[in-house]
Amino acid sequence: MSRSFQYDRRQGAVLLAPDRTRFRLWAPSCDEVTLEREGHEPFPMSAVGNGWFECEVASGAGVRYRYRISAELSVPDPASCAQPEDVHGPSLVVDPGSYIWRFPEWRGRPWQETVIYELHVGLCGGYRKLAEDLPRLTALGVTAVELMPLSEFPGDRNWGYDGVFPFAPESSYGTPDDLKYLIDEAHRNGLMIFLDVVYNHFGPDGNYLSQYADGFFAHGQKTPWGDAIDFRRREVRDYFTDNALYWLMEFRFDGLRMDAVQAIIDRSWLEELRQTVEAHVEEGRHVHLILENENNDAALLRDGFSAQWNDDAHNALHVLLTGEDEGYYGNFSGAPMRSLETVLEEGFCFQGQEAPVDGRRRGSSSGDLPTDKFIFFLQNHDQTGNRAMGERLTTLASPDALHVAYALMLLNPQIPMLFFGEEWGSRTPFFFFTSHGPELAKIVRDGRRAEFRSFSAFQSAERREHIPDPNALETFERSRPDRAEMEQPEHRRWLDLTTGLLALRHRFIMPRLAGTVSAGAQILEGAAGKDKALLARWMMGDGALLTIAINLGADAAVLHDRPEGEAIYVWPHPPNGSVLGACSMGVWLKESPHV
Repeated sequence: MSRSFQYDRRQGAVLLAPDRTRFRLWAPSCDEVTLEREGHEPFPMSAVGNGWFECEVASGAGVRYRYRISAELSVPDPASCAQPEDVHGPSLVVDPGSYIWRFPEWRGRPWQETVIYELHVGLCGGYRKLAEDLPRLTALGVTAVELMPLSEFPGDRNWGYDGVFPFAPESSYGTPDDLKYLIDEAHRNGLMIFLDVVYNHFGPDGNYLSQYADGFFAHGQKTPWGDAIDFRRREVRDYFTDNALYWLMEFRFDGLRMDAVQAIIDRSWLEELRQTVEAHVEEGRHVHLILENENNDAALLRDGFSAQWNDDAHNALHVLLTGEDEGYYGNFSGAPMRSLETVLEEGFCFQGQEAPVDGRRRGSSSGDLPTDKFIFFLQNHDQTGNRAMGERLTTLASPDALHVAYALMLLNPQIPMLFFGEEWGSRTPFFFFTSHGPELAKIVRDGRRAEFRSFSAFQSAERREHIPDPNALETFERSRPDRAEMEQPEHRRWLDLTTGLLALRHRFIMPRLAGTVSAGAQILEGAAGKDKALLARWMMGDGALLTIAINLGADAAVLHDRPEGEAIYVWPHPPNGSVLGACSMGVWLKESPHV
């Protein structure tokens, strides 16, 4: 078996031999392009048709280069594999064979075994430092680590969604080989490792594409980030397909989480990508494609995508836990428990009906899908970091109600996702942060504060001044989860809770998860007449019946029928007859008589 891997990209600098490199650039807006390498004479590239320029030269890995596209401008490679001097610096020719994989035989894990842990590599100390923490995550019960985007971004602090070089791992975190070491270590620990990729826009600083490939963008079709990327063009589709295969085949990631695909203007590319990935991945290897999709497009899940982030689950539970109703939470504030009931029974809450906040129809029918097509979370980078003050639920919700919601997340048959620090109940905020130059930094800071002008807590300019400056180093440092919290009794108890709940998931849920479907859900009558409790059932893949009853309210609720089977988790105590106490829950499993 090979101990090094290389994906033969259609663009960029591809090492053909130790002392020979092919360079290719799509520059349809240019009449001529010249390769400029440090320490070498300029080398004219040949126009080979359809806007492509290419050349082969006698040089190898370690060479820094640019493309001269006009007398006034030379640019880095849009398919650069490394940007050691940041987004405006030269690109670097990389040898993919320089890293010798220690676990090349790794084949991943079935999707039903997935417990995701989302994290930010920079706040974890970089690729090598993060690798040191992987044994702890394995012991916790996590089976998949999901990295926020790594595309080279301006400066050394950023969420990652301002990246401009999708093929170049962020240099402030380490080298490409350091990233491969991290992935290798994940596999050594039995962990899958996923990468969050952004195919819907480029960041505002360091993207030169429009200077030499104006057709890369669909001018007139807008997204929240500007002109849409034109996925109707074959060259654009191939650029991003190559990127996905590069991460999966050369870096050996076990899957990709695709950011905000509703902003991709040609949906057919998503299906093309899935089919292409399936055709390239080695037989017997598990590779998973995850969507974030505001459109709730269930057809993509039927057609083979592994799962989608279930924002509806988060939003309903957030309203139940906090009572917040501003912004998009207004779509769930009218009947949040009804929304949660639909989520547990059918997957999506919005399945084509109008959203109250903006009147837009959203979603499609999802009730026929198995439960593992939905990723269930209470917190993530968006839902925490897009708050003005970055608060985590530990500072917003009742501890007892949060305990119930947390156990529901980890034991229901949708796929659970933790946000780093959540496993010990961290109280550290998580902010939006960047490291732009002065001019752009001011625009981002002022724009960020203006976003919250309509929220009741930030209607005064004085109050908005308290929203942290994304570009300040302090904002980044304050977002780093405080690992010392784990030694405090309160947080040690929460960590033990996480470990215990995930052990139950491994034992009772994972082996039965494939093919699990809903067996119905119902809201439970509360003593005060408030919809704060429900019961949901699922028919597991092996025929067992899983029942979960939760009460998030301060009053008792009535269980209409005694749940069948063995109680595998109850908190804080078993139901008293037909009464489910305030802020309590139970989980029961009835084995199939045919097993």
